[in-house]
Amino acid sequence: MEKFVAFEGLVAPLDRANVDTDAIIPKQFLKSIRRSGFGPNLFDEWRYLDVGQPGQDCRERPKNPAFVLNQPRYQGARILLARDNFGCGSSREHAPWALEGYGFRVLIAPSFADIFFNNSFKNGLLPIALGGAELDALFAQCEVTPGYALRVDLAAQTITRPDGHTIAFTVDPFRKECLLNGWDDIGLTLRHADEIHAYEERRKQESPWMFAA
Repeated sequence: MEKFVAFEGLVAPLDRANVDTDAIIPKQFLKSIRRSGFGPNLFDEWRYLDVGQPGQDCRERPKNPAFVLNQPRYQGARILLARDNFGCGSSREHAPWALEGYGFRVLIAPSFADIFFNNSFKNGLLPIALGGAELDALFAQCEVTPGYALRVDLAAQTITRPDGHTIAFTVDPFRKECLLNGWDDIGLTLRHADEIHAYEERRKQESPWMFAA
């Protein structure tokens, strides 16, 4: 998993509440259990005017010009603003895979569904819970400022606007450490590779019949 330290990126405003995981990545794309390749189908039913299917070349599909991610000014966005209860619905891990595959690293919303929130951290995304006037100001500034970008410093736990205003956010210390070091669940386990190897060698000596095959 890619390390997350300090990051600056273009912002896209998705001014909707209760965006569920079926909207983030529709059910027909769940046939694949690979973690890659879902970016073109992020928000598929909103981005395109036809019904998408797995394996389809999205470059040839008709796009919905009214959807925010299809507007030229938001191409290459890495930070997504949203409203309450983002990621609600089913617990599909494909949702953060699709967001990460599109290019997003940071999600900012007043609240997130619990399972989606946990899955985001495990897949290298930083979901930041931010509400009230601070979030409203980000939406307002983004919508009137082409090229609107934010700097997110995970180590300092701050968001810096283009005008220099700094917003503090909270994050669980363990999740923060994992993102800073690029540790997913496998990475956390591999930190103990020497101990695991030593245990396996000891078991072979203590119970050789278990390893006869």
